[in-house]
Amino acid sequence: MMRIVIKVGTSTLAHASGKLNIRRVEELCKVISDLKNAGHEIVLVSSGAIGMGVGKLNLGARPSDMPTKQAAAAVGQCELMYTYDKLFSEYGHIVAQILVTGDDIANRERRGHFINTMDRLIGLGALPVVNENDTVATAEIAVGDNDTLAAIVASSIGAGLLILLSDIDGLYSADPKKDKNAQLISVVENIDDDIRALAGGAGSSLGTGGMATKLRAAELCAQSGVDMIIANGAQPEILYDIIKGEGRYTLFKGKK
Repeated sequence: MMRIVIKVGTSTLAHASGKLNIRRVEELCKVISDLKNAGHEIVLVSSGAIGMGVGKLNLGARPSDMPTKQAAAAVGQCELMYTYDKLFSEYGHIVAQILVTGDDIANRERRGHFINTMDRLIGLGALPVVNENDTVATAEIAVGDNDTLAAIVASSIGAGLLILLSDIDGLYSADPKKDKNAQLISVVENIDDDIRALAGGAGSSLGTGGMATKLRAAELCAQSGVDMIIANGAQPEILYDIIKGEGRYTLFKGKK
């Protein structure tokens, strides 16, 4: 039995249009519910508020100005939590929304309140769903990306494992989209300059992440002794394989 933080990116949750990928999200909630039934303590860090807001408002593309981003987040976060509440309720699980900014993490007292709330929710059997508070966050107080936020959450609440579900199987020896000989790296014991050099650019057009943010998250986790995995979220059933130590993904070892 493990305390696990699972982070899902916009590319996992939504189609390129920004509209919800219904089949995938339904399967994700089913698998997570099953893992909770097995006794694991699960925290979900979910991107997608801005992306889903873009789709619902028919904006066509992710906005570049802050007011429109925040407006899209306000609309999309409602849709996101409605979806999670509906789907997890079907399997008998209660969700709780937690929205944070960089200030909430940086301030010692507020971070303590955050940790206490998370521990209590988990103790009560609820499933915390964490996201950055994009509606009020600005450049000065933003965490910046949910890979980093997920690493902070995992480190703060004493998780044993952080799983980043993305649109790629893990870290490759080269860009698999450009190099057919690229090899998946199954285990990373230490993140050095050679590993950092493998990080590419940004992720999907609707998201903010990329391999660089995932490597930064892995470094944060390593410092706290938390193992971290990058896996492809296209088939949420991969979470079962991860629990069994099977499947295709990259494992970053935490420093014990």
